[in-house]
Amino acid sequence: MKVILKTDVKKVGKRGEIVEVSDGYARNYLIARGLAVASTEKSMEILSEQKEAEKELDEKRRQEAQELADKLEKMMLTFQVNTGKDGKVFGSVSTKQIAQQLQKQGYKVDKKKFLDTYPVASLGVTKVRVELYKGVVATLNVQLKGSEA
Repeated sequence: MKVILKTDVKKVGKRGEIVEVSDGYARNYLIARGLAVASTEKSMEILSEQKEAEKELDEKRRQEAQELADKLEKMMLTFQVNTGKDGKVFGSVSTKQIAQQLQKQGYKVDKKKFLDTYPVASLGVTKVRVELYKGVVATLNVQLKGSEA
């Protein structure tokens, strides 16, 4: 029996796939638990509509992420750090601090989305990459200014 999976089912398939399973497994387990629906013409139409809606939503989110990336690339985040007499930086600026600074300016970026996870520990401008959405990567300019402690 062919069924359309509503959720991911281990060793069977992923959400939205059409799979062939035994009649008993389909009726007694998958359909009974709401994990799948029988593959009919009506359910195929619904599936295609859902996939179209997901595609549109994905494109909308990608567009929003690209707009945010354009804004972030024009920005310069400045952090004040303590330095020694010879210009050596005490401590560093982590991705968490960068995310908090962006939050204060009204941009929500998850600290786990930073591709360059190392802390910024050198004076001057450093470029830090962050993935805002699948395939949309922004490059932030992070500047460290020193003040002798």
